[in-house]
Amino acid sequence: MVRFLFLTLLFPITLFSQGSYSNANSEELASTIQALELKTHLDILASDEFEGRETGTAGQKKAAGYISSYFYGLGLPPVGDNNSYYQQIAYTAENWDKISLRVNEASYRHLWDFVSFPGMNTDLGMLDFKEVVFLGYGIDDKRYSDYTGTDVKGKVVLVYLGEPLRADSTSWITGTKQLTEWSTDWRLKLKAAKRWGAAAVLLIDWQIQKTISDERRFLLSPGFRIGRGEEPEKNFAANVFISPGIAKEIMGKRFNKVVKARDRILETGTPQSVTLKCDLALTQEKRARQIIGENVLGYIEGTDPILKNELVVLTAHYDHLGKKGPEIYNGADDNASGTSTVLEIAQALVKAKEEGYGPRRSVLCMLVSGEEKGLLGSKYYVENPTFPLEQTVANVNVDMVGRTDEKHAANPNYIYVIGSDRLSDELHEINETMNAQHAHLELDYTYNAEDDPNRYYYRSDHYNFAEKGIPAIFYFSGTHVDYHMPSDDADKIQFDKMERVGRLIFHVTWELANRDQRIKLIK
Repeated sequence: MVRFLFLTLLFPITLFSQGSYSNANSEELASTIQALELKTHLDILASDEFEGRETGTAGQKKAAGYISSYFYGLGLPPVGDNNSYYQQIAYTAENWDKISLRVNEASYRHLWDFVSFPGMNTDLGMLDFKEVVFLGYGIDDKRYSDYTGTDVKGKVVLVYLGEPLRADSTSWITGTKQLTEWSTDWRLKLKAAKRWGAAAVLLIDWQIQKTISDERRFLLSPGFRIGRGEEPEKNFAANVFISPGIAKEIMGKRFNKVVKARDRILETGTPQSVTLKCDLALTQEKRARQIIGENVLGYIEGTDPILKNELVVLTAHYDHLGKKGPEIYNGADDNASGTSTVLEIAQALVKAKEEGYGPRRSVLCMLVSGEEKGLLGSKYYVENPTFPLEQTVANVNVDMVGRTDEKHAANPNYIYVIGSDRLSDELHEINETMNAQHAHLELDYTYNAEDDPNRYYYRSDHYNFAEKGIPAIFYFSGTHVDYHMPSDDADKIQFDKMERVGRLIFHVTWELANRDQRIKLIK
């Protein structure tokens, strides 16, 4: 760890003569964000020595040490816990010790035939049931409830994902094509089942093999939650995602009756239930341990005596997936690229302050851990903020900005922009203006669409700020074949592209920190 204190020698800090604040200097400041320095940061962070930076591991600690040493070299004050650069977070890491599912005479394998998430589940030991209740979509809403007239206390319920739709694709709940949270957040169904006393929920997943493929490598490692988190034992019924084939085995001779019940729900919007006789055995036993992760805080105090009490938060996650056996998931693009970009922006802001012309508002450059475990580091910060959230003007988030996706293969001069107009039109306009004046990138809003099936708006750290009503903008260059693979290495990063994107992000951060009035929320 000691050697990281000397890495700052790679980035000497020059003292500048005092000047007056001027926006004209922003171009000069942005020019200090250099491809070569971005590469120096990224090559270190994405090296094998850092072992994939998985939260709670030695590699993550080394990365935190590197980042904090850099902030120290910039002369930033330690504003974290115990006069440090760290905001420490206690995580509960959980994985399955024993898990099995048997229906009648057939036994099924976890991560082959079904999937269950330990961090969202109850440790229930082994339970046997002689019947299962088909309960439509498992929704309990004041506008529509599958629980109407059905006693599920102590029983297993079988439900579909999503919500009931009419033939014209309008929702029976909203009366429009706008879907409810029951379609986007399956945890609501677990909470409803818990409220009604159900012992377990079986969720029919029509894409179970894709779900298993997407989640296998993560479920082979412990799942994380902050401290006791949402305490699934108190909030969620035990739950399993199953294939349609397992569901059909459970339905047995009453398969056609279930199909008719489902069709009646879709045709009339009237809840239906069917009792299914079967022999079902479910075992779920977890093991848990506590580990410590860190957010790393780089605070640049504003120069305006009044505006410095307001804050722009610039974020990127520095954690990744760690090691799986002999393979190291170095996470060069995800997200050593975003981390390196934030470090370079921090030094540009420090240069401005040393020259005496800004930033007027304070800026917190925060590198978070726990993102790959469910946006947990940023979630912890917004629930335990170092600086008041009501004084936080905006969040600027950088996650995967070092590659070019297939769509833009012919022209890497682009960036996806997500979330900029969700809470503040002014934030969107600032980004557009700064790009037109300085960066000249193609701004692609594909993933900002509310019906984007990838749901990237909900999948990076900006979302936790947005949930608290703080305008947030997320910069992203898209996915690639190396996404979440051991092959996401530094030799594939396009540093010239990173430089252009980093300069745009600097200009947006600079404008947010220096304009006379803080940006306004959409009314």
